Amino acid sequence: MVTANPYQQYQQNVVNTSTPQELTLMLYNGLVKFLNLGILAIEEKNLQGAHSNIIKAQNIIEEFMCTLNMDYDVSKNLYSIYEYMNRRLIDANIKKDKEILKEVLDFAKDLRDTWAQAMKLAKGSQTVNK
Repeated sequence: MVTANPYQQYQQNVVNTSTPQELTLMLYNGLVKFLNLGILAIEEKNLQGAHSNIIKAQNIIEEFMCTLNMDYDVSKNLYSIYEYMNRRLIDANIKKDKEILKEVLDFAKDLRDTWAQAMKLAKGSQTVNK
């Protein structure tokens, strides 16, 4: 039997015990991380590293797109933003253009920060209503 190292076990526990809202925030943080790593890889002329990190960022965006509930207008608006970000990542990957990645990174940070703020507001509202 192969046992995972303690860090892997910890990470698995975090994922298994997190709320959907916390998992979404983790994905946004991952998106920001992979975009930053993609920029760094381009600067270091590491084409494979850039490609790998851009693909990871695309996978996260595609996950966001697939999980939206399209019954809400906000979801339709988010879908448009995610679709734009995904197209830009395709361009960035083809051209290995860090400026495009920086543009997408700005969107990702704004979305992450907005999500984190919404979580705080929701938590505060739950406390008040108890």
